[in-house]
Amino acid sequence: MTLPRVQPIIPTWRKEPFDDPEWVFDFKYDGFRGLCYIEQGRCRFISRNCNVLSRFEALGDEVATVLLGVDDAVIDGEVIAPDETSRPQFYDLIRRTRTPTYVAFDILWLAGADLRSFPLSERRKRLRAILPAKSPIISETLSVTGRGRELLELMCSNDLEGIVAKRLRDPYDPSVRWLKIKNPDYSQKEGRGDLFSRSWRRPAHSAPCRKIRDGPADDALRYRSGARPAEQAQKYGAAPSAYPGTGKIGGRGEGRENGNCAIFRFLDGASVRGPPTGAGIET
Repeated sequence: MTLPRVQPIIPTWRKEPFDDPEWVFDFKYDGFRGLCYIEQGRCRFISRNCNVLSRFEALGDEVATVLLGVDDAVIDGEVIAPDETSRPQFYDLIRRTRTPTYVAFDILWLAGADLRSFPLSERRKRLRAILPAKSPIISETLSVTGRGRELLELMCSNDLEGIVAKRLRDPYDPSVRWLKIKNPDYSQKEGRGDLFSRSWRRPAHSAPCRKIRDGPADDALRYRSGARPAEQAQKYGAAPSAYPGTGKIGGRGEGRENGNCAIFRFLDGASVRGPPTGAGIET
């Protein structure tokens, strides 16, 4: 069976966070967006510009191994390089100095069934059903329903990139609005404008992906200055990697047991309290 070539949803920027019980708020992971295509025992990551992310081929082999019971699927997520506290380190991902892992936040196809018309809430249930527990290779995104303001505040206080807001009833379609709300003081954002060549980026509402191109990795890995990734990363450096007590943000870190974690206390409390009531964002 030939898997569909999916045009991913590109989040649009929003300045202010909001609360709304009909929306889920995901951690915004700092890495490379990648659609995960699993078929015939193989897995490969495809960028939003339809290029094979060949630098993550080994990670794809690991994902195929841990999802051995999945014959065919298309998963949406982010490839990150977590440090010892599981905090994403973007420049280490470019340097290839840390082992990458995959954080999944959506599933669009599974076992011959197209799930894109299903609401996000149902797709998340299907995703959880196939993900292995406590895997260092692939994990589900961390999220909370309804409480965007408090989650962004925690992201800012812990020097994380931000959040992405998604309406729970929405299908998966390029016209759907996902809203990225960033931490304005995020320490790892410095130098991004010089790092990537904007001329290679696909507009948010461009033509759908019709053909996957082999060859170089994601267009975003082409550099304006022509320098190799390690040289650029050395130029701009990386944020400190010692963040005691931040807990498991994604992948191969120590997990919830890693000290006093305000983020996980918030997530656990939110799941008990339930989402807030009242108006949030205009629909």
